[in-house]
This record gives sequence, structure tokens and C-alpha cells, in this order.
Amino acid sequence: MKQAVCLQHVPFEGPGVFRQALEKHHYQLQTILVPERGLPATIPDFLLVMGGPTSVNDADPWIAKELPYIRQAIIAGIPVLGVCLGSQFMAKALGAHVSPGPRLEIGPVPVTCTVGKDADAVFGTFPRTLNVFQWHGEGFTLPPGAMGLASSEHYPVQAFRYGERAYGLLFHLELETEGVKALCRECANDVQRAGTTTETLLQSAADVLPQSHTLADRLIAHLAQ
Repeated sequence: MKQAVCLQHVPFEGPGVFRQALEKHHYQLQTILVPERGLPATIPDFLLVMGGPTSVNDADPWIAKELPYIRQAIIAGIPVLGVCLGSQFMAKALGAHVSPGPRLEIGPVPVTCTVGKDADAVFGTFPRTLNVFQWHGEGFTLPPGAMGLASSEHYPVQAFRYGERAYGLLFHLELETEGVKALCRECANDVQRAGTTTETLLQSAADVLPQSHTLADRLIAHLAQ
């Protein structure tokens, strides 16, 4: 069975529906809480890099080690998928600039897919405009040599592809209801700063998560080929 590794940065931001999608394509998924356990000794068959409240620009020693590990995985040509902080790790590892954005984005936000099917076999099949669940205050420039796939009003790069098998998503396709509850509980200050409530976020998430899960499955199926 093929081996997939999920790099987690906090216990409450896990693989979500990506786990089921990977298992359906015969991957065995191992989750590793990097700040506590460190990085795997080798590059797996599939690398999933999840979110977290830290910044890739922080001085934590584990961040300095994770950046070259992710770059090594991307250069090796294995499927790599980064979400939120994970996409920021990918972007910085590839030479992009990561910095605070113009506003905190929490909850469903419309993004525009900017490529056709001839340019990207996954995002070219997504709806032109879709609402996706967000939870971030930093964004990034497009990494050199990467293709931009989606944008929003306040964050020009919402998704990118590097090479054929590395995708970075600033938004969350993987979240389930329990994941949204965990974010609201563990990041309550963000909810307050965004001027919203847990109840509002849960209600709005219910409207966007089903489509997000369909798109998550489509993305994993493509990467698992």
C-alpha cells in the first residue's frame, strides 16, 4: 500500500475529508504533529501539509526544518497538497513572499478560478466562482515558475500549482463540521476579530462544505493517478 504523510501543526487541524479520499485510492495515511514529533526521515508517496495559527515567517526551529523538507518533496515530483498554512509553507519553500494580508478572512469567501481545463485538469473543472471556507490572515505572492489557479478580492493568489503534482490552496476544502467547531473553539480571538460568531460560521459552513468535499475528492483523485 502506498504511504501518505499528513504534516499537522496543531492537533485540531487535521486532514478532514482528505483522509477518506486518500484511503479510497489505496493510500495509508500517517499524521505527524511536526512541532512535537519532527519530520519523517524520508519522503513519502504523497505529502499533505495542513494549516495552523502560526506563521511561516516565525523563528521556530521546526519551521526552518519543514521548509526544505517540503521543497525536497516538491522537487522529487510526488503529489504534494498544502492547505492554508500548508500552502504558505509551499509558497515560501518555492521562493514566494509570505506576508500579512489586507484583512482577516474567516468563513465562506467567493474565489474565482482563473484557468480553463486545458491549463489545469482539476481547477479547470471547478465552477468559475465558488464559495470556499477560509481561515487566514496571511497570503503570498505567486511562486516563481508556478501557475495561479484561483484568486479573490483581497488575496490575488488563492491557489497555485507548481509542476504537475504540487497544489497549494489558501482555502479549506477538507473541513468537516467538527473541524469548523474546533477552529471556532481554539481560535476564538479570530472569530471576535472578524466580527462574526460561531453560530454564524457553522450555519454558513453548512452551505459550502458539501461542494468543497466534492472538489476535495476530485483533487485527490487527480493527484493519486
